[in-house]
Amino acid sequence: MSYFLAKTDPDTYSIDDLEREQRTAWDGVTNAQAVRVIREMRPGDRVFIYHSGGLSSVVGMAVVKSMPRDDPKNPKSAVVDLEFAGRLEPPVTLADIKQSKKFDDWALVRQGRLSTMAAPEKFATWMRARYPTAKI
Repeated sequence: MSYFLAKTDPDTYSIDDLEREQRTAWDGVTNAQAVRVIREMRPGDRVFIYHSGGLSSVVGMAVVKSMPRDDPKNPKSAVVDLEFAGRLEPPVTLADIKQSKKFDDWALVRQGRLSTMAAPEKFATWMRARYPTAKI
């Protein structure tokens, strides 16, 4: 199992939307590096859902439920189906992540504009310690 982080603007699509719908096709990614990451996802992988803008923070978890496929709206992009796996309360802010000094080499800290990225195992371990009952 691998871990990823997917950013979304909560005004466009939020953890509330994912919880209500339970499953969604994660689309709209156009950055070539982020599209390559989506193409690496496999069913069963875990995805940290991150709200960008405002108080940037990790707010929930999803599970990859499909193999990646071409985005029918944009052949240069890819989509994958995600299923809601829970909220993380309280959310973990980007400031919390940076303050830990454990992830300075991670794209979330180094490449703030990248929308989808692999999440290091050490981040998943750190998050499991913070949320022992969450499906991480």
